[in-house]
Amino acid sequence: MDKSEWVHDTLTLAGKEIPVKLGILRQSDLRFYAENPRVYSIIRPDEAEPPQGEIEERLGAMDHVRQLRQSILSNGGLIDPLIVRDEDYVVLEGNSRLAAYRILAKNDPIKWGKVKVKLLPSDIGDDVVFSLLGEYHIIGRKDWAPYEQAGYLYRRESMHGVDPAQVAKEMGLSTRTVNHLLNVYRFMVKYKDNNVDRWSYYDEYLRHNEIKKAREEHPELDDVVAAKIASSEIPRAVDVREKVRVIARAGGKVLKRFIEEEGTLDDCYERAVVRGAKNPWPKRFQDFRMHLVDPDTLNALQDMTLEHRKRCVFELKKIKNAAQSLLKKIP
Repeated sequence: MDKSEWVHDTLTLAGKEIPVKLGILRQSDLRFYAENPRVYSIIRPDEAEPPQGEIEERLGAMDHVRQLRQSILSNGGLIDPLIVRDEDYVVLEGNSRLAAYRILAKNDPIKWGKVKVKLLPSDIGDDVVFSLLGEYHIIGRKDWAPYEQAGYLYRRESMHGVDPAQVAKEMGLSTRTVNHLLNVYRFMVKYKDNNVDRWSYYDEYLRHNEIKKAREEHPELDDVVAAKIASSEIPRAVDVREKVRVIARAGGKVLKRFIEEEGTLDDCYERAVVRGAKNPWPKRFQDFRMHLVDPDTLNALQDMTLEHRKRCVFELKKIKNAAQSLLKKIP
């Protein structure tokens, strides 16, 4: 299609009307966007930009790309056009779909040689590009994994200088959620772990208050846990939640033994259980208390309708009376 025949339109991004053109390009002319969080998360252990062929190979091996290939084949093409930057033809949004198209083109280069695109101006800024990606994958489809979402937020903060509170507002997320995602991602960057499959290990490690307290008292715990995750001594994310957490709760000699590596994960966990650290009731009461003092709880109450707020106040008074009654009965 000659560019003079393209359909002109606009796209609203970051409060701006961006001129765009709808048309068709040869998919072989397009380039993967190395800064796309999905591409970045699977391919970039350092700051070097990988070759285009390597990006294509790694994306093509992912399960969701194989599923996209089948979907595109069934539909006879793309439902949504790729979003491409003019002149350099970098695919800002749709890298997985481009990889799927490339797989199809290997068997039928004529049928899958061209693809629908939406061309954005060549001088579009990175901040607008990242706003676009956030609209698609955090506010919209939400198809990024947490590690990919966190990588997006991390670069919004570190590369573009956007405050986490502002990012939270843009994305419709709570500031607490954004800060947690950033903390987990920063932790993984610190320990040079870009394994997407290990996100849940660090997510669990930085999520729980017992572990937070142990980290404050023993900063070296971070090094120990990161090393044990890397060596697979901590084999599953659930072991962080169910074993490291119990060891942290036990504290004292058990925690010291774990930090100084005088015992295995299972050995220290068993010692913590013997000391009664697995009793669930203290944690249940602590979780309830933390929920009550969470600033988000107050904000939620203030935003409620008057009727709902009155009902919550009624229940809180009942809880207060029940707690006072229970305390009097405990020997």
